Amino acid sequence: MAGMIKHIPVMLKEVLKYLSPKDGETYVDATFGNGGYSKAILDAANCKVIAIDRDPTVENRATELKKLYGNRFEFRSGCFGNIDRLIEESVNGFVFDIGVSSMQLDEAERGFSFAKEAPLDMRMSCCGITAADIVNTMAENDLADLIYRYGEERKSRQIARKIVEHRHNKPIETTTELAAIVYTVLHRNKNTIDPATRTFQALRIAVNDELTELQNGLRAAADKLAPGGRLVVVDFHSLEDRIVKTLFNTLGGKTAGVSRYLPETPVTKTPLFANVSKAIAPTAEECAFNPRARSAKLRFAVKSATDETNNLENKGDEHD
Repeated sequence: MAGMIKHIPVMLKEVLKYLSPKDGETYVDATFGNGGYSKAILDAANCKVIAIDRDPTVENRATELKKLYGNRFEFRSGCFGNIDRLIEESVNGFVFDIGVSSMQLDEAERGFSFAKEAPLDMRMSCCGITAADIVNTMAENDLADLIYRYGEERKSRQIARKIVEHRHNKPIETTTELAAIVYTVLHRNKNTIDPATRTFQALRIAVNDELTELQNGLRAAADKLAPGGRLVVVDFHSLEDRIVKTLFNTLGGKTAGVSRYLPETPVTKTPLFANVSKAIAPTAEECAFNPRARSAKLRFAVKSATDETNNLENKGDEHD
């Protein structure tokens, strides 16, 4: 299939290990993308996969898998934050690969990458407000707060000031134009992360309301899981990982640190999850082969069973 080599699913072996697909069961790939997880799950067992994605450009790939797997595969267009409405049936496992996909980064016209000249867009669903709308209309203080909160950028106020100064002369229209503004505050060094990364991350999260969607999607997935069902999440930055960790620990009956991105939730008296993992890192071999995996973390949880407690092994390269 075109694209399958280029777009490599992150931590695929670990995802399959902890999802543990079985014949006759139903799984949801909540972030379909190029279908790497969906295809691997369908190949691992004689099961059904329901795939979800808000990006309309992935529908051709979904059609390809439908031709291959027939009734075992179904695609539903929408955002995983709406799982409560998109999924009616009981599910044995969910997998989430959070954040922007490599496909979206590679398509310059989508405006996700500061390394490629393109309109400043960043919309995963191809509709709604764009990143250009935000940088050209938002008040300076609000823009600084946004870049700090979602990008964890310490120089957010200086960057916001430069953006406002620039837009007084002309609107900021392209990815490279915005990156050049950031570089006037933070100078590039080939041995460190590109200084535009955090600002672009913040705008992308805001445009797509990613953290709210993640919170809503994970909570709905936990509710939809059948007893003993498994929820597997691969995330790529600390804001996402705090949400996953906090929700998993809360639903697992553990005391968890409070995230400023989540509503206050009391620890459940009867834990919804019988088993909650710590963060599992990708192998060094995968990071060398697939650079996108370097910042990845995987967490999984197993829903409490009615007749027995799951005791899935939690071994490997783990972190808090």
